[in-house]
Amino acid sequence: MNWIGFVRLLRNIYGDGLPDLDYIQRQGLLAVKIGQTYALRVDFLREETCKHLGRLYRHVDAISADDIDRLITASAPPGWRDHFTSIDTVPLASASVGQVHRGRLKTGEEVIVKVIKSDFRDTFIRDVLSLRRLVKFILLFYPKLAKVADPLGIIDTIERGTLDELDLCKEIDGQKRLKAIYDENKNTFDLSRLAFPFIHDQLSNPGIMVSEFIEGSTFDELLGTKQMTYDMLLDLFHIHGFYIFCVGTFHGDIHPGNILLRDGKIYFLDTGAISTVGPKMRKGLFDFFESLSAYDYEKCAADLNHMAERSIDGMAYGRYREQFLDLYKDYTDSTVSQVSLTKKMMETIKLGVNSGMVFEKGMYPIIKSLMYLDGMVLRCNPDAVLVRDMRRFIEEFKAGVHGI
Repeated sequence: MNWIGFVRLLRNIYGDGLPDLDYIQRQGLLAVKIGQTYALRVDFLREETCKHLGRLYRHVDAISADDIDRLITASAPPGWRDHFTSIDTVPLASASVGQVHRGRLKTGEEVIVKVIKSDFRDTFIRDVLSLRRLVKFILLFYPKLAKVADPLGIIDTIERGTLDELDLCKEIDGQKRLKAIYDENKNTFDLSRLAFPFIHDQLSNPGIMVSEFIEGSTFDELLGTKQMTYDMLLDLFHIHGFYIFCVGTFHGDIHPGNILLRDGKIYFLDTGAISTVGPKMRKGLFDFFESLSAYDYEKCAADLNHMAERSIDGMAYGRYREQFLDLYKDYTDSTVSQVSLTKKMMETIKLGVNSGMVFEKGMYPIIKSLMYLDGMVLRCNPDAVLVRDMRRFIEEFKAGVHGI
């Protein structure tokens, strides 16, 4: 992707009409990933534009039956097919880098076969390198952009997450990390709703993965058919909040297509992108949300400053405090349809940076998680007061965060 292609992509996204998703897909994997990232940016794009771009997570071109057969043959080791009685050629789902098919092992077990669709790696790395050079050039003339929006950090996150997606062994390792945390904490923290599909390691490699077939529906499907309950979303927030606030290691791509529901159990899928956040940031964020859930905006302002790698004081803090209180003056008891938590958090971080604070690089994956969760609540229960409903988890999180 050269600078001309990037400018055209941005014009497509920022245009008056809805973005052309077919055009974005034709520009390659990096363009799709940028489109998916912009789908989360409700802080400066129209809501209908974000929803439309969100289709890039689930509505992408599938590979034909003949091509998938050739791809499996190329990806699988010798004798791999001998373990199967059948593999459906029609995909259950197709994403930007992978495609999943239903199959049956000779043991009778129904499984999912996930295959990387093509060798995107070299082209993707080349496009990322070109885009990174362009952004560095832009930052020479607008250095403040680096602090406010952290475009290089976002590019790094896209690159790291996508390269992890292109290696299915990363997904296996990611699930093992999350499950190890689950096993270590399940007796002291209520994780009873969380589950993981079994992965057949011996039948998997970087290009192909075989896992247990779960007869369920994704959160995206349930939200689309109005079958998702708000309580179930709060259960997801409870589980994900534990991983973020109490551990600092969490599912880095928790969009609704990666969460499956069956028999009341919440299954984490596509665990290739695992994000981490340092102790200071996760504790600071928890303190901020605890104060926010109590509508204690004076303390919220102080909490944000305390979590910064470089904080402010004196007159700078006084000016920041006044602007912070003004930013939140109409927030109390606001529903998610009235005030987006994601948008408010982006405005809050922007205010902190413009006031002189410097934050840890781990901030963006957490904001990304909030965007997903906030967006799911907006689709499920737009009249919910999410920040107030978070209060039920505060004491449990506090015990984990501060070791009470």
